[in-house]
Amino acid sequence: MQSSLEVNYMDRPIEHKTKFRKKHLWLVAGGIFILLIAWYLIFSDKSAKLNVEKDKISIEKVFKGQFKNYISVTGTVEPITTIYLDAMEGGRVEEIIAEEGVMVKKGETLIKLRNTALILEISNYEALVSRTTNELRQARLMMEQQNLNLKSQILDLKYDILKRTRVYKNNQILFKQNHISREEFENSREQYELAKQKLELLKETQRQDSIYRNVQVNSLEKSVQRMQHNLILVNQRLESLNFKAPVSGELASLDLEVGQVLRKGQRIGQINILDSYKMRVAIDEYFISKVSRNLTGLCDFSGQLYKSVITKIYPEVTGGKFYADMVFVDRVPSSIKIGQTSRIRLELGTPKIVTLIPRGGFYQSTGGQWVFVVDSLEKTAIKRSITLGAQNPKFYEVLKGLEPGEKVVVSSYDNFGNAEKLILK
Repeated sequence: MQSSLEVNYMDRPIEHKTKFRKKHLWLVAGGIFILLIAWYLIFSDKSAKLNVEKDKISIEKVFKGQFKNYISVTGTVEPITTIYLDAMEGGRVEEIIAEEGVMVKKGETLIKLRNTALILEISNYEALVSRTTNELRQARLMMEQQNLNLKSQILDLKYDILKRTRVYKNNQILFKQNHISREEFENSREQYELAKQKLELLKETQRQDSIYRNVQVNSLEKSVQRMQHNLILVNQRLESLNFKAPVSGELASLDLEVGQVLRKGQRIGQINILDSYKMRVAIDEYFISKVSRNLTGLCDFSGQLYKSVITKIYPEVTGGKFYADMVFVDRVPSSIKIGQTSRIRLELGTPKIVTLIPRGGFYQSTGGQWVFVVDSLEKTAIKRSITLGAQNPKFYEVLKGLEPGEKVVVSSYDNFGNAEKLILK
């Protein structure tokens, strides 16, 4: 009886306690699962990730150091001055005296031309000058003759006045003594007055004629002077058919053939003045606002550096580049040759201490607006916005976004797509 009761008692409580515990366990498990989902949705990293092999990228450290603001450009050696040769007169090439590449002296004849039309034109002009000169000579002769003729007339008239003066004064006396009539007296007085008026008129005629003749002669003299001056220029045109070197130097080019017909002003060659040399430098148009005259640069010739300075800037941009001329300051390379090229370190400003990041392929992908910053364990790299300033062939100046000691991926980002986080393996 007792054992039966014990069995019944034990069976009933155990069955009820087991059912209660299973119910609560499912509730707890469901709550934990919901919390995990909520935590994942709220706190998990949902940024785009990309696995990258660390040995296939370049990682560099950001540091603080001296930044030298310079660019590396290429310069080509040119003569300090180039004189271009243009035909002063057109004509047919009769003879080529000098050859390309030789040294010529100022005034040395290089080529001889022939221009029959110019020779005829000069002959006609010389004849015109001769005729005008003869006209001037004739005008002067006529002026002298007319002047002498008027002087002779004045002398005759003065002599006539003297006679009429005597007659008039004698008639005055005779008239007072009633020896002559009034008519005779008045006639002598009128002739005397008329002679004086004729003398004044003749003097005025002489004065007016002298003025006219002087104007005529002066005009002819000026005309002759102009024509003689023009004749000198015309003869110079004739002399220019024997084309001479305007300066001493190297005849760099003379592209002509015997029998070739040249136009007036046609380019026929050039002379290089080899007293010194300059560098014609090609510079990327990005730096056009930063390059100015008097900036210095170091030119590399056979491992030696030579200082040069910008003396002229050509603002026209061609093919994404503009050009500048640089001349050597202290010394010129001894073995320099025209056409030789050199790398030039062109200084754009004075050195300064700033935060620096090494150059790399990332700039082409980001434009310098952001980089991947690597954590201290080099396990991940996170995208971060930055601001860069000046640059040189080795470094970028960091204005904002990075601190010295941080590490960044500086190699190209072209294969990273839209990833915002790199998992480094």
